This record gives sequence, structure tokens and C-alpha cells, in this order.
Amino acid sequence: MSRLSTHVLDLALGQPARALAVRLDLITRAGAGPAPGEDPVLVSTAVTDHDGRVVDLLGGVPLTAGVYRLAFQTGEYFAATGRATFYPLVEVTFQVTAPDQHHHVPLLLSPFGYSTYRGS
Repeated sequence: MSRLSTHVLDLALGQPARALAVRLDLITRAGAGPAPGEDPVLVSTAVTDHDGRVVDLLGGVPLTAGVYRLAFQTGEYFAATGRATFYPLVEVTFQVTAPDQHHHVPLLLSPFGYSTYRGS
């Protein structure tokens, strides 16, 4: 079974972002656009572990081709660490075209910037 994972690093502290809430939504299935007024479908919610990771965002649900969104609750994370942030929510939208492959979506985070890429 394919996997979908993430890893969040707090660049300002130089360590993993622990206990950061993450939400995964399915925006559209492959070959089908969103219906007018249709909301994204919640796939799962998770919290990063001691190493800033969520190793299985799918929770046993098979990965299908389509457009997904990861929503990182960065405002709550920074508030819990006593820091202000310019980005209270970071959303990363990505497309899965090969659902049989492992997809890894890392987030490099600081209070005033972030970066992401397709990991391995």
C-alpha cells in the first residue's frame, strides 16, 4: 500500500516541530473537477510526533489520484511555543498522479516564512 507522509522542521529553533496539528483534505479526484459549491473531503487529521513527523496521513485509506491539501495549524503551534507568526495556517496543495508511489510532503517552517517540496 502506498503512503502519504510529512515532516515539519522548525528552522528558527533548529529542531522538529512537535505536536503540530495537520489536516488532509481531498480537493478533487482525478478526472473529476469539483462540483459547484462542493467542499473538500476530510481524509484525516493528525499531530506531528516527537520527530516532527506523521508517517501515515492516510490512516489505512488507500491513496487515490487527485488533488489534495495539507493544512498545517501553524498559529496554534507557534502560540504553544510562545512565539508570534505571520502565517497562522499553511496550506500545501498538491496533485497525486501515481497513487502506487510513496508521497512525502515536508514543511520547513519559521515564524515568518516557510518552504515545501516533494520529498522521498
